[in-house]
Amino acid sequence: MPELPEVEVVRRGLADWAAGRTVTRIDVYHPRAVRRHVAGPVDFARRQTGLRLEPPRRRGKYLWLPLARPDSAEPPADALLAHLGMSGQLLLRSAGEPDEKHLRVRYVFDDDGPELRFADQRTFGHLMVAPLAPAVVGSEPVPEPIAHIAADPMEDAFDVDAFHAALRRRRTELKRALLDQSLISGVGNIYADEALWRARMHGGRLTANLTRPETGRLVAAIRGVMALALDQGGTSFDSLYVNVNGESGYFDRSLEAYGRRDEPCRRCGTPIRRVTFMNRSSYFCPVCQPVPRSRRPRGAHQADAW
Repeated sequence: MPELPEVEVVRRGLADWAAGRTVTRIDVYHPRAVRRHVAGPVDFARRQTGLRLEPPRRRGKYLWLPLARPDSAEPPADALLAHLGMSGQLLLRSAGEPDEKHLRVRYVFDDDGPELRFADQRTFGHLMVAPLAPAVVGSEPVPEPIAHIAADPMEDAFDVDAFHAALRRRRTELKRALLDQSLISGVGNIYADEALWRARMHGGRLTANLTRPETGRLVAAIRGVMALALDQGGTSFDSLYVNVNGESGYFDRSLEAYGRRDEPCRRCGTPIRRVTFMNRSSYFCPVCQPVPRSRRPRGAHQADAW
C-alpha cells in the first residue's frame, strides 16, 4: 500500500497539473471506486461538475482537493478525498491516449487539457466528495471522514511531545504503535521498518518504557527516511504504484532493512532477519536492534513473533 512519501509524490503532481482546473464531466466506470460516496456515482459526479479543483492537501496516506466555485470568493465547503488503497493510481493523460485496463473514473476539464484518471486494479482505493471540517490538529480544514486521524510527521502540526505522551499511555509494541493512524499517520510497514533500523530500535520494544530522547530519535529517523524516499519518488516494488505521469519511484534500491532478509546489515554486517508481526513481514538487524528482554507488561498486546 502506498505510504506517506508515495502519496506526497502524487499530491505534488496534482498540484502541478490538476489544481486550478474546472471540471466539465466525470465518468464513473466502476461503482466500487466511489463506494464511500454513499449517495452514489451520479451524485458524486454532479457535486463536482462546474467546480474548480483547488491545490491538493495531504495528511498521512490521504489526499484531497478542495472544490471551489469559479465565480465565488467563498472558501470551499467540500473536497474530493482520495485514498489509493493497494493499487490506486491518479494519472494525467491526454484525451487521445488509450484508456487504462483498470480505469475506474475519468475527469474532463474545460481547458481541453489532460484528463485526470483514477485507475485501480484491486479496487481497494476510493474517491468521495466530503465536507470540509475544522481539524482536530492543525489549522487547515480537513475532510470530515479523516478529521480524527493524527497529524503526520512531515506536518508542522505534528507535536513530538504529544506523540511521546501518547506512546507512553498506549502500552503496546513500538511497531504496532507506528502503524496506528490515531497516533501518527502516514507510516506503514515499509517505513516503520526503515525508521526503526535507522533509530536502532526494535519493533517489539514497549512504548511505555520509551524515554523522551528515544522518541525524538525515532521521529527524526521517520522524517529522515521519508525525506529520502521523497527525493527518489517513493518506493515501487511493482507497476501498481506510479506518479501522475505513470513513472515508478526507486527508493526500493535504498532500503536498509525492509525486504533484505539474510542480506548483510549495511551497518554491522549481521544478516537481516525477517519475522511475522501483525500478519506482515517485519525486517530488522538482530545486533543493531536487539530484541528487548521484556516486552509485555500486564495489559499490553501479545507480541506476534518477535
